[in-house]
Amino acid sequence: MGRAFEYRRAAKEKRWDKMSKLFPKLAKAITMAAKEGGPDPDMNATLRTAIQNAKSQNMPKDNIENAIKRASGKDAENYTEVTFEGKGPHGVLVFVECATDNNTRTVANVKSYFNKAGGSLVPNGSLEFMFDRKAVIEIPAEQVGDLEEFQLEMIDAGLEEVEENEGTVYVYGDYTNFGTLQTALEELKIEAGKSGLQRISNSPADFTDEQLEDIEKMLDKLEDDDDVQAVYTNIA
Repeated sequence: MGRAFEYRRAAKEKRWDKMSKLFPKLAKAITMAAKEGGPDPDMNATLRTAIQNAKSQNMPKDNIENAIKRASGKDAENYTEVTFEGKGPHGVLVFVECATDNNTRTVANVKSYFNKAGGSLVPNGSLEFMFDRKAVIEIPAEQVGDLEEFQLEMIDAGLEEVEENEGTVYVYGDYTNFGTLQTALEELKIEAGKSGLQRISNSPADFTDEQLEDIEKMLDKLEDDDDVQAVYTNIA
């Protein structure tokens, strides 16, 4: 893998898995997708991906169905997607994606997490060039089989990079090719696990263990917030 795709996957997965409010965040993504594109996953690719991600995290079927129903309920909440960019402790660059029904609350909370950690928010767009937006799809390795043959099958769909690590194959492509990559996998009868659009640092930086402890504390605060859906950094 090139440096543009390097990131601390183990730490990222650890933080994702320990989120105290994981299911509500997944449910919010499902509700938003259903409200925007309709409740039928066969006709709504975004919803299909949200459901796929929820299933990969063992979210109960009832929770998924209830999240879809909430999108069409008379009391359905209107969520807005917002992003924040900032510099955290020791100069770490952080990109935060949120879904909120109260932007004032979300801005205040996110700002406080940065300030308390000795960091600060920067104007949106300041870090855009420091992160590449990529389609990332995870597949159990046993479904892929021969990796070289798989690459040849997927290259016309927009595959840029592929790697295998601990029983999982990671597929990377430009964010504009997310749909074509998913379609190609479906045609190959391959069922993906987690998938979506991620922001991957194109200039990853190294930090000491002590520095990482400070950084992780702020990331934990961010990811425990109900409105925060994803956090990306330039940690190598």
